[in-house]
Amino acid sequence: QVQLVESGGGLVQAGGSLRLSCAASGSIFSINTMGWYRQAPGKQRELVATIASGSVTNYADSAKGRFTISRDNAKNTVYLQMNSLKPEDTGVYYCNAFIMVRTTTFQARNYWGQGTQVTVSS
Repeated sequence: QVQLVESGGGLVQAGGSLRLSCAASGSIFSINTMGWYRQAPGKQRELVATIASGSVTNYADSAKGRFTISRDNAKNTVYLQMNSLKPEDTGVYYCNAFIMVRTTTFQARNYWGQGTQVTVSS
């Protein structure tokens, strides 16, 4: 079993900052790409940022210049530093990771966290 546990969400005023964390645990053999997605009320889930195992990053246009994704491979943890937050950044932020687990065999698939709420007030 694999779990992704997010933390760091909350309420912040526009222009403020938050740092999200997501720790993966369980029978992990390796982790490939990790990322953050968000879902605003009434909208589809969308990509915010991803980071590959070699630390190559990818950002949504809305996140470029304001958000920074990073990871600590030793801790199986991915972070999202969010600065200059805007009300339109409000939503539930989900952690995602493509993880290979080793039980009796090797199996790899996407895993999702439970989500953490980010609310930016104007």
